[in-house]
Amino acid sequence: MVLTNKQPLNDNRRMKRPESLYKRHRFPPEIIRHAVWLDHRFNLSARDTEDLLAERGITVTYESIRLWCIKFGPRYARRLRRKHHGYGDTFFIDEVFVKINGKQHYLWRAVDQDGEVVDVFLQARRDGKAARRFFKRMLNEHRSEPRKIVTDKFGSYGVAHRDLIPDAIHDTSRYANNRAELSHQPTRVRERGMRRFKSTHQAQRFLGVHSIVYNLFNLGRHLMSAKHYRLFRQCAFASWEYATAP
Repeated sequence: MVLTNKQPLNDNRRMKRPESLYKRHRFPPEIIRHAVWLDHRFNLSARDTEDLLAERGITVTYESIRLWCIKFGPRYARRLRRKHHGYGDTFFIDEVFVKINGKQHYLWRAVDQDGEVVDVFLQARRDGKAARRFFKRMLNEHRSEPRKIVTDKFGSYGVAHRDLIPDAIHDTSRYANNRAELSHQPTRVRERGMRRFKSTHQAQRFLGVHSIVYNLFNLGRHLMSAKHYRLFRQCAFASWEYATAP
């Protein structure tokens, strides 16, 4: 008989089951995920969400809602991102100025031809190095090179284009990048509702989740009949329930 140092498996060495996403939380998952959905779907403060839940007989503080959004928002976003059907082949890229704690930052954003947000990234600089960093994030999220990118005439975009995706078409014609510029409007609305972002970490965390939720419910209501819109909206709710399941 050959003796080894391995011990036989017994009942005391069973594999541990993964903990539930909502373990040790006093409120049921339905309330938590509904509060997080309200916060990222609509321009509401934590106190507004607290009042909406109170109207339904649910007593929860705005601080608990804020902590729920911090903990569960990124987890929901990761699940939704894994189930995303993919982006288009044309990216519209632009950046806007965002002031945080009195310091100027730059919010880089890429959307496809359907208006879905591919990536959003907050940086402290606006140069060729920052553009290359954003392009690397964008390509990693897309998992392939786009056929065409549309930007303004800012020179750093040309640097990143030549270094990372030289085979893609680069359009810098006038007014061609309006789609990317308009995509910043929901962020501006939320920024005003939140009375400015408090830190770069808080802004990046919120905008990352907000863009995923926006993509899920950005159904193009004006492009379809009411019947089809209700059907697609029901599918979006089903995807949200799947991503927030225990």
